[in-house]
Formats: sequence, structure tokens, C-alpha cells
Amino acid sequence: MQRREMLLGLGSAAAISTAARAGEGLNLDPMLPEGTREEAVLASPPGKSRLIRLADRPLNYETQVQAFREAITPNEQFFVRYHLTDLPNENSFNGWKLEIAGEKTVRLSMSDLTDLPQTDLTAVCQCSGNRRGLFQPHVAGVQWGLGAMGCATWRGPRLRDVLAKAGVAQDAIEVWLDGADGPALPTTPDFRKSVPMKKAMADETIVAVAMNGAPLPLTNGFPARLVVGGWTATYWVKHLSRIEVSSKPLDSFWMQKAYRVPAGMFPVNLPFASQNKDTDWPITEMVVNSVIAEPLAGDQVARSGFTVRGVAWDRGSGIGRVDVSLDGGKTWQNALLDQNLGPYAFRRFTLNTGPVARGKAVLAVRATSNAKETQATVLKQNPAGYQNNVPHLVPVTVA
Repeated sequence: MQRREMLLGLGSAAAISTAARAGEGLNLDPMLPEGTREEAVLASPPGKSRLIRLADRPLNYETQVQAFREAITPNEQFFVRYHLTDLPNENSFNGWKLEIAGEKTVRLSMSDLTDLPQTDLTAVCQCSGNRRGLFQPHVAGVQWGLGAMGCATWRGPRLRDVLAKAGVAQDAIEVWLDGADGPALPTTPDFRKSVPMKKAMADETIVAVAMNGAPLPLTNGFPARLVVGGWTATYWVKHLSRIEVSSKPLDSFWMQKAYRVPAGMFPVNLPFASQNKDTDWPITEMVVNSVIAEPLAGDQVARSGFTVRGVAWDRGSGIGRVDVSLDGGKTWQNALLDQNLGPYAFRRFTLNTGPVARGKAVLAVRATSNAKETQATVLKQNPAGYQNNVPHLVPVTVA
């Protein structure tokens, strides 16, 4: 059954969402699995306001959709995502230094990093599995709803300036990344990632030491994390401990087995040649997408008119147009785009509806990038539940 048919045809869809909100203050998408809706609660991990808790081992907390009424996600509302359960605390970083292995090996302190030229980059950090819980049929993995993402202004030196301290050999093809979080058991693969040299040397790849004008929160990567503008957050390694320049591909579970999609399923500007296989590729660049943050699913809105708000984003060309539908995608109206914060950032949109007929309505949104790419009309099924970018639908009651 198609998503729109479920929302329009099942009278319980809006009721489920409303009941969740009434009980816990939650607004959960009615397409999430029943078990996720039952288990999810609002909770506050260290340094955070109330997020949607999906798991504590490892920490997986989702941003509430209301946060996306604005283009910048506050630090205390930013989602938390870990793969491993052996997590560092702030005391773990007393005397911290970042090891860089290139033509020579150097260890850089925080003052060394901040002495380098600093870059401010406003960019979306989005888990590859964002909206996995909205796949039909459901697939395995953390059942994320809409909020495994956020947009912040990150500050730090460009990765290429950090690598220059150790030297980059001419035959280098990848940069390998490791963080201070680790596996609880020796049999669990350590979370190690790599990026191709071209992306490593790009303007939009930085070693972030600050987020929205403050030091990185512990659960968002303190003291330093990689920021890879336009790429999914699996490459945004937190708690960086070691960076290595390599002339061979990284052969790790998290590169060779996990975070891969069928070859050619999603468009990319920069192929990851050293990690691509004939049948599957590593997931890298995000796809164009959007979300409605106001009204919320199950809300009652005024027939005299109301305002639809949310954000749109893509992998780096920027957002050129956002359309909103008040009838589940039958007809569309052009929304007003807010200030452009950069090609890797959320672009806020608003639409004032004017008078609307009474009854049930389903709002929808779709974005088009400056590269003329538009959101998918049909979900691209893949085993890991990545890149769900069909239009976000929001059932409301007009009264």
C-alpha cells in the first residue's frame, strides 16, 4: 500500500500520532513501526534537551521535528548517533592530541588546530539511515523517523591544512579516520572510515572543533570531528584520535560491508573509485530532500489559513525551489525560500495557505536543487533503508 493511501485511508493514522503526542509530548510519524512508536520516549542525554530516545546502548537519540522550523539546529537539540557502546567521557580527553600519519607522523593539540586558518561551514549532518523507519516494507536497523539530522555552523581548520603538517605522498588515494569511541567486545569491528583524497582536500571538508559558536558537545564529537559537506554523516567521524594518509583502500567492516547501496542507485558527483564494486558502492552524497516542521502530524489547523514551515537540502548545489501541496500531492504551490546559508545548509521555506476547506487534509513537500534534481516520487528500495527522499506527508484536520 502506498504511503498516501495509508494516511488517507486509515482513519487511525492521525489518531496514532495525536495519542503519542498527548501521552509523551512526542510527534511520531504514523508510518513508523508499531514497536518503535511504543518504545520511543522523550529523554535528555548529557548536554541535550528533550530528544526522542530510540536506544541507549549505543546512544541513538533523534531530534524532534519541530526543531526544523529554523535552518540552524541548536546544539542542545542536535541528534545523537553511535554505533559502538564503549564511549569516552570528557576526562578521556585530558591532554588530547590528534595523531596525523602521512609522510611523517605528527600529533596536534587543540591549540595547534586552532592556530591553523579557521573555516566556518554551515552544513547538514544527516545519518545515512534517516527515515529508515518510514520504509515500506520495513527494513532492519535503527528505525529513525525524520530527525536523524541537523544543520549547524561548524568551525575548524580544513582537513588539507591538517594533513599538510604530516605531508601527503603523491600516491595517496584515501584518508583513513578513527575515533576514540570503541567496541565493548574484541569481536566487534572498530568504527573506522575513509574518504577519497579529492574529498579530503576539498574546501568543504574540515576538522571541526566548534559547533554554532561553542565547543563541540561531547555526544556530537568533542574535542574534534570530521565534517564532510554534502556527504552523509557516516564519514563525519566523532572524537577524532587518528588520521592516516594511505596509498591503499581501507579494508574495514564499516567500509567494505556496511553503509553500501546498489551500484548506481543514487546520483553522485564524486565517485569513490577505490571503494566501489561492480554490484554495490559506499553510500556517500546525500540526495535532495525536505521536511515539514509545522504543522505537525495530527494537528488541527484553521480554515482561515495557516503557515507551513520546514527546511530543504541537497548534497551541495543548493536548493532552488520548494513546492507544498495541501492535497497529498495532487496540486502544488511554490513556497517562499528564506535566506541562503550556503550550498551545504538547510534552506528554510514557508507557505501561507490562505483559506482552506474544512475536513481532513494531507500536506506534502518536495524540493528541487539548483542542479535541477527533484525528490523521488517512488521510494528507492534498498536493503539498508538509505536515502529515503520521497515527499514528506503530514495529515492534519482543517476546522
